[in-house]
Amino acid sequence: MTFLAFHEDELKAQALAGHQRPGRAAIRPFMPDQHREFFTLLPYLFVATLDADGWPMASVLTGEPGFVQSPDPGALRIAALPVSDDPATPTFTAGAEIGLLGLDFTTRRRNRANGRLVAVDSGLTVGIAQSFGNCAQYIQTRTPSPRAGAGEPVEPLEHLDAAAHALIERSDTFFVASRSRAGIGSDGGLDMSHRGGRPGFVSVTGDSLAIPDFRGNRFYNTLGNLLGDPRAGLLFIDFASGDVLQLQGRVSIEWHPEGAGPAGAERLWRVDVTHGWRRRGAFPFTWRFGDFAPTTLATGTWRD
Repeated sequence: MTFLAFHEDELKAQALAGHQRPGRAAIRPFMPDQHREFFTLLPYLFVATLDADGWPMASVLTGEPGFVQSPDPGALRIAALPVSDDPATPTFTAGAEIGLLGLDFTTRRRNRANGRLVAVDSGLTVGIAQSFGNCAQYIQTRTPSPRAGAGEPVEPLEHLDAAAHALIERSDTFFVASRSRAGIGSDGGLDMSHRGGRPGFVSVTGDSLAIPDFRGNRFYNTLGNLLGDPRAGLLFIDFASGDVLQLQGRVSIEWHPEGAGPAGAERLWRVDVTHGWRRRGAFPFTWRFGDFAPTTLATGTWRD
């Protein structure tokens, strides 16, 4: 089995955290059959792309289960395009990098991949460069039912308003898009990752977010990328209303916060938000909450 190496900044992040791993990452340069089959089951797909200035954008594509197919281990075909008012829409161009996260909220299963858009027509064709699975930690279970999207116009945010603060502070889930810095080469790329905790695990003051980093797989893919390029894209979803909040900001990392932050936090990272967009009712599902992950229940919040 061929596995890819950790890139330079992932290794630096592991060392800074005191969790350096020997050998290679469990990252393949192709999609194994179980990953290929998994993506076909999903009605949504979380994506990371780059805007014209090189900033990561976090978004989500939706469709009927089966809208994502894998014709071979090196490709995904996505029978969907971003909607016209998604601020990420202009970033979906042939040749552009893309990061993908398939996550099934009903089973807590998730797989990540990245590569490039080799075709953008009535849908998207992705050439896969990296693929790997993730553990089920911090994923809250939810069961979706399709509904029509609201179709309301996007709302650019110069600053995080009270509604944005409220959504962030009650969230138990969000997604982060990051990129490896220039010079990393083929070991890097775009990444789309999930973060979860109890409601209140993300603190927001003004336009600044404080986020605990709980124990995970210790690959440090996201923090390694942010160590080299501190620009990030964030995606928050209101699972009750379908509202979507997309943010961009610069990240600073506290590797040893010495007891600061919620219980279970091994590190803290802070995001100074520079751009934001709200899309009301854009996520076309209603959700029935299941339960918190056991790992989630073992963590604290800023309110604690």
